[in-house]
Amino acid sequence: MNKKSIRRNIVQIFAITEKDVKISLRFKFNLILSYITPVFTIFMPLIIMGRIFDYRGDVGPWSPTNFAIYVYMAYNITLLKSLISKFPSSLRREKYWETLPALIIAPFRRINLVFGIFFSSLIITSLPFVIFNILCYTISPISPLTFLYILSMYLCISLIFSGIGIIFGVIAVSKEGYNGILKFILNLFFWFSCLSYPFYMYPEFIRKVLVLNPFYYMFEILRLSWIENNVILSISSHIFSFIIVLSGAIIVPAIGIYVFNKVYRKYGIVGY
Repeated sequence: MNKKSIRRNIVQIFAITEKDVKISLRFKFNLILSYITPVFTIFMPLIIMGRIFDYRGDVGPWSPTNFAIYVYMAYNITLLKSLISKFPSSLRREKYWETLPALIIAPFRRINLVFGIFFSSLIITSLPFVIFNILCYTISPISPLTFLYILSMYLCISLIFSGIGIIFGVIAVSKEGYNGILKFILNLFFWFSCLSYPFYMYPEFIRKVLVLNPFYYMFEILRLSWIENNVILSISSHIFSFIIVLSGAIIVPAIGIYVFNKVYRKYGIVGY
């Protein structure tokens, strides 16, 4: 790839990113609600676990002193989860405006559209994400190396969610009848991921389901890495979780891009 081609790709990615960010900023009330809504995911766990700690003491590695880390990171995960819905909404908008076929037919690489949506989502969620990371650091300071490691885990999770979002987005604009089924399946994965409550809060038979969920391992290593504050220890102690996050960040987006290309060639994407 020559310099001219690289420059063209960067310009295209920047154009999509800028367009999506400006559209999001136009609807400021919806944007503010997208920041506030995930806060409700942390209120109830804080209340319930406060009572649990009073009666039972620690729940696994979580205690009254570090449980805020658990729920604040749940907020950040919920923010990143918006990447999954971002792709369907963006692709639907392009379909409605009938600009998506023009982008694809024109000398425009499909991968640049995906990157543009991805970067615009990260920019939009960056402010509350930074605030809650500062809150976590205030409660439990960690080393710069650990912080960089956790940021890399967040990035990997973002890529995984983006890959899922691409698949959902393609189906949303080509085979819309399956969209509801996929959302229901996705919700099941999040319900059984220990997003809001620690693993040891659940009955034994529920735990047997939780350990089959890759999301559980992704969120577990992210949170435990913070309170352990030792990168080598975190990787060696949770090697299976580390492999899931790392491999998922490569495989899931690749599958998403493959599905995007495959479905577009077979069904096309046309306006309403």
